[in-house]
Amino acid sequence: MGWTVHVTEDHPDKFIICLAPHTSNWDFMMGQLYSGAFGLKIGFLMKKEWFFWPLGVLFRRLGGIPVYRQKHTSMTDTIAKTAMEAREFRLCITPEGTRSPNPEWKKGFYVIAQKAGLPILLYGLDYERRLIECTKTIIPNGDLEGQMKEIKLYFKEYKGKVPNNFTIGDVR
Repeated sequence: MGWTVHVTEDHPDKFIICLAPHTSNWDFMMGQLYSGAFGLKIGFLMKKEWFFWPLGVLFRRLGGIPVYRQKHTSMTDTIAKTAMEAREFRLCITPEGTRSPNPEWKKGFYVIAQKAGLPILLYGLDYERRLIECTKTIIPNGDLEGQMKEIKLYFKEYKGKVPNNFTIGDVR
């Protein structure tokens, strides 16, 4: 398909992938093609509305975890506990939480990583350059706001499939 992969970061047995920008359903397909090409089973979060028959069966088999956004659950605690107990754990999360422009990124990926002691690999998906890239790892240190700023700035040059649907917000 003419895409290039540029990954400089090590992939330990357990990690979280923070993937951005997320502007189209094609991002899911690109992630599945990437993980399949490298023989990686990487879980992902997806809104529960996508888990209807027969797609729900397929998404679960691919590693999908339904997110019930209306319910206030301890999903970060549950996922962190699962990660701590597993021998291998790989989870990809899109911090925008939507394919629409959202300057207020979700912080659950950071919270899970911090609770479980996992590194966060920053993966950029750039449709303009046809590039999947990971050149930075974040080790959560508790400075949520400072590290979220660092994470957002990492992604500022990436162009999503629908560029107008991506924003890092007003980062200072």
